[in-house]
Amino acid sequence: MSTVIHWFRHDLRLADNPALTRAVRAAQAHGHTLLPVYIWDPAQAQPTRWVPRRMGPHRMAVLADTLTALDSALQQRGSRLLVLHGAAVSLLPRLVRAVQAVQVSAEAIAAPEEQDEADALARTARLEGWRWTPVWQSSLLDPPDLPFAVERTPDVFTAFRQQVERADVQPRAPLPAAARLPALPPHDALWEPMAAAQGHAARLTQDGAHGPPLLCHTPLKRPVPPVLMPEARSAFPYHLPACAPGEAGAQDHLAQYMSRKLPHSYKHTRNGLIGVDYSSKLSPWLASGALSAPQIMAALRAFEAEHGANDGSYWLWFELLWRDHFRLMHLKHGRALYRARGLTQLSPPPHDPQAFQRWCEARTGQPLVDAGMRELAASGFLSNRMRQVVASHLVHDLRCDWRAGAAWFESQLVDHDVYSNQGNWLYVAGRGTDPRGGRRFNLDKQAQDHDPQGHYRRLWGTA
Repeated sequence: MSTVIHWFRHDLRLADNPALTRAVRAAQAHGHTLLPVYIWDPAQAQPTRWVPRRMGPHRMAVLADTLTALDSALQQRGSRLLVLHGAAVSLLPRLVRAVQAVQVSAEAIAAPEEQDEADALARTARLEGWRWTPVWQSSLLDPPDLPFAVERTPDVFTAFRQQVERADVQPRAPLPAAARLPALPPHDALWEPMAAAQGHAARLTQDGAHGPPLLCHTPLKRPVPPVLMPEARSAFPYHLPACAPGEAGAQDHLAQYMSRKLPHSYKHTRNGLIGVDYSSKLSPWLASGALSAPQIMAALRAFEAEHGANDGSYWLWFELLWRDHFRLMHLKHGRALYRARGLTQLSPPPHDPQAFQRWCEARTGQPLVDAGMRELAASGFLSNRMRQVVASHLVHDLRCDWRAGAAWFESQLVDHDVYSNQGNWLYVAGRGTDPRGGRRFNLDKQAQDHDPQGHYRRLWGTA
């Protein structure tokens, strides 16, 4: 019996997952089995040019919990999640051969590393005779629905937003989750071939130690204390049920956010620094793919139909359009967004490794910046306002390479999104599409405007 594989990437949900829906329908149409798989690449826990671990403990914890939730949801529909350790470009073809797969579906991701993976898999699929079917699905608006071709997307966000709104482009309706999934392939078809394929794979543990291959349907191990301790001060306490990672947690949070009518106050509170409710806090679930942008908009439109629209509810649409714009910039400009000069002809940025280290360790001597960096290290989260403040200080005051800051955020943030992270750092550094050529923040003014009584600085021990 042949198999269809769905490779979960940043789409860790069952509902409103077009790539998974395509895989399910293909399996059902031809009587194939379906194998859901997630691949953990141990390189994510290794050092890079800029940081000691590409994925820090907070991101690891949220990923592990999200995979556990995904596996549970799959079990409820008659399936399981196979988690493999290694490089996707070598493991997936071996898995295809092991289960006699005819098709591999996956989310399309337009960042360079992810695109390289997809290109390599496409070449292998052509040589070996199986179908590689990536699906673009992470944006709010589908690119074919836009009033311009992707390569003609306005580089300036305001022009992009205005054209989209004039054309009244709307997101697609969210897709429901399948009530029942096709059967898994026989377990004996997986064990020996994948054992040979994986060799010595790294388990995700608190010390990064190597262990035996992970071949059963068991998600990644979660980092445990003393690496992580619950952080009561966190603005996104993912250790609490109210912020539980995974699809069910995302839907619960979205429902309570709407039921408490918080969209109406979003624009007024979005620059807050303390607490859960100053912003929507939807970004961690969006980043893992436990929640989709069309699902948010469907809930928001239902809210507005019942309670009315205002500037606050509009601003949620506005922010989701920003998220789409960063994605479209990747589709349009690709690898140029990862160059030192970005989209400009500026000289390579300067870099001071010692100043960067002080910034990472919250030892800059600037109370507001150090408070933000302590919050980030302790909780894996930081408000949008503080992200801009600490980024500006690193790039414009400490004269460090913006790519180092982007790498640190990638390592630390539980809501890291490759598109938004790259786009926002380019924006602050003046090497992206911002017509004003970068954003330099006055720390005294930021403190006066957003922490006039010093509550935030005291909360994080810098005042």
